[in-house]
Amino acid sequence: MDVILHLGAHRTGSTSFQHWLRAHRAGLQAAGIGFWGPWRTRSGLLNGIADPRQSAQAAARRAGRLGLNLARAKRHGLGALVVSDENMLGTPRRCLRRGVLYHDAGERLARLSQAFCQPRRIVLQIRSLDAWWASGMAWLIPRGEAVPAPEHVARIAGSARSWRHVVTDIACACPGSEIVVTAFETYGNRPDRLLAAMTGRTDRMPLRAGTFWANRRPDLATLRACLAGRGQDGGALRADGPRWQPFDAAQVAELRERYADDLFWLMSGADGLASLRQEEAPARPGIHPAAGLKDKGQGHDRSARRLAPHRREGTARQGA
Repeated sequence: MDVILHLGAHRTGSTSFQHWLRAHRAGLQAAGIGFWGPWRTRSGLLNGIADPRQSAQAAARRAGRLGLNLARAKRHGLGALVVSDENMLGTPRRCLRRGVLYHDAGERLARLSQAFCQPRRIVLQIRSLDAWWASGMAWLIPRGEAVPAPEHVARIAGSARSWRHVVTDIACACPGSEIVVTAFETYGNRPDRLLAAMTGRTDRMPLRAGTFWANRRPDLATLRACLAGRGQDGGALRADGPRWQPFDAAQVAELRERYADDLFWLMSGADGLASLRQEEAPARPGIHPAAGLKDKGQGHDRSARRLAPHRREGTARQGA
């Protein structure tokens, strides 16, 4: 049985993908494809596995619990098991507070890979950095985060860490697994094609584009109403059509250029570390996203629950 870890990332259509998989569970099982989503992984199955503070005894016990569940899935005759949970990678709240992209992705994936006995394939869906950060900030504000200060936004825009570094960390942590990267701009509204890309199966289920859009980021009016409810002025939020744009034009250009560099690196072979799946992509991914994707920004960010809990930072609850 091939175990395939789908790491998200957050705000790249992962909730839509998970909803689609769940809606087609019966058909997928008949085709020999199993699925564990956040409602399974965050109910105790992966509790503490990626936690660096656990003892060797606790790590062995948790890996054993996971192993029993994997063995049960294999006995059901599955040829592939897709495990989809963005919080395996980290949380956007920690990314925002640190101002960097998944700083501990390698450490977390090393522990998860060991517990899963070296998954066959690890899939990461990436997104233009300006849109990813803007979507994450907009999603977190109604969930207790403050509007980032201008200097913090500038620090995020100037951070050298990009998807290339995340992919490299994952590849180094999981040398025995195939690393597959997909772009939100290509697969964000086609979960059927994403499943085909991660499993290698060509028997796709038909799907009308946009059918399973879920967990979109709040628009500007919603954010201003949220801030007004806290007694704060949301009038200073920069508008970009119906959405909030936390970055100025120069910062947007810098982030998009960094994403273009990431894509060029991936298309050039990623130093042999990963492969980029491409299908009907726009001419400049991240600059001209596919029709209908500009307002999406999904992710299964409802709660980190008990998956690799982090120490609390500040007074706000640690969320996804």
